[in-house]
Amino acid sequence: MAAVGGTARRDLVLASASPARLRLLRDAGFDPAAVVSGVEEGGVDLPDTAALALELAERKAAAVARPGGTAVVVGCDSLLELGGQRFGKPASNTEALAWLRAMRGRTGTLHTGHCVIDEPTGRQVSAVEGTLVRFAHTTDAELQAYVATGEATAVAGAFTLDGRSAPFVDRVEGNPSNVIGLSLPLLRELLGRLDVSVIDLWVVRRD
Repeated sequence: MAAVGGTARRDLVLASASPARLRLLRDAGFDPAAVVSGVEEGGVDLPDTAALALELAERKAAAVARPGGTAVVVGCDSLLELGGQRFGKPASNTEALAWLRAMRGRTGTLHTGHCVIDEPTGRQVSAVEGTLVRFAHTTDAELQAYVATGEATAVAGAFTLDGRSAPFVDRVEGNPSNVIGLSLPLLRELLGRLDVSVIDLWVVRRD
């Protein structure tokens, strides 16, 4: 596939197993390769939630980037902060249900760390973005049915805007794509710092 405008297309690598991030990038005109970083999210701890999300994103990108390669590598990590507590991915349905019950009717901040590495130059840029999320006053029956789908244990904070839990979010203040797992405007900004245009990463699909 060629780049938009006829220039040589740069390869984009997503250092993540997240299908939501992959869909976001594809829907925005990219054709990334997904490579699982192998970074253990539970193996790092920092007191500041935003700083932890950024550190994990940087580790994921660095684990996948190849010195002297030709691709642009993007690593991300998301964590929810609410009421002084930090929520990553719940370890079980029981934990997910407890979290969701504690979150209903309240507002938290979804922090997503982003790290972009340009393999040819080795340059790296990173930033974290926070989006406010207001949760609805859900019922126990709704939450129990949702947790039974298995979605809650696969996503940060036990919820997502692009799945069955979307009706449980009253509103967001900030970029919605950041809540799904990758802020597309922030990605464009970070690419710009590396002198890479999103146009160089877009693809023209010939079906």
